[in-house]
Parts: sequence; C-alpha cells; structure tokens
Amino acid sequence: MAGSPLKTWLRHLRVGDVLTLAVAAAGCVASFALMWRGEAPDRAIVRAGGRIVAELPLDRHRELDVAGPIGTTRIEVDSGRARVASDPGPRQYCVRQGWLSRGGAVAICAPNQVSLSLNGGDNSHDSLSY
Repeated sequence: MAGSPLKTWLRHLRVGDVLTLAVAAAGCVASFALMWRGEAPDRAIVRAGGRIVAELPLDRHRELDVAGPIGTTRIEVDSGRARVASDPGPRQYCVRQGWLSRGGAVAICAPNQVSLSLNGGDNSHDSLSY
C-alpha cells in the first residue's frame, strides 16, 4: 500500500498540469545552459607557492614546467584552454580536471603548491565569494 498515495496523486493530474511541469523543466534546463557559462578567458595564470610565476596567453600552444616542493608540474596551453598535463601529487586531482576553458576556472595541485587559473572577460566572482 506504500505506492497508493502516489497513485492517488497522479490520478488527479491533467494534461495542462503535465504541460506546465514540462515547460517549467525545459525553462530550468535552458536557463542553466544559457546562464551558467563563464566568460571567455584570455590568459592562464600559473602560481607556485602563492606567487605568480607565469601569465600565458591562450592564443597559441605552449608548455610550461613549474617546480614545486615535491617535483615538477607541467602546464599545457592550447587554443583558448589550459590544463595541468602532469603533476607529482599522489591523487592527480588537478590532472583529472582536464582542460579548463571558462573564465574563473581553477585547477589546484595542493601537494606541490601549484595552481592554474583562467582569467579574462568579466569574472564576477573569485574563489572566496563563489
């Protein structure tokens, strides 16, 4: 009998109710797709030990090796995106993030104290207020 109240409730739905729910769901999906986009970035900022070590333009391919306390982290930039290609950290979280392509996106390699962030456009938030 546990499904009985649900069946009773569903029996009261009409065609207009189902259409209203479908339009509301489509509106949510459309607004998410249209509004949840970061601005197009114009540069990658690489930090090591909290200091900026490089600002790389995103318009051409480039690789950068950054020394950290436990080894070398390799940053790769290509065609408007950037990624951490390799890192000596044990869990590889920053490498698994893959290509970053939106303004404000960040990959942090905490054990090696290296981070990669994409800046440019109109970043309306930072890591503290987001």
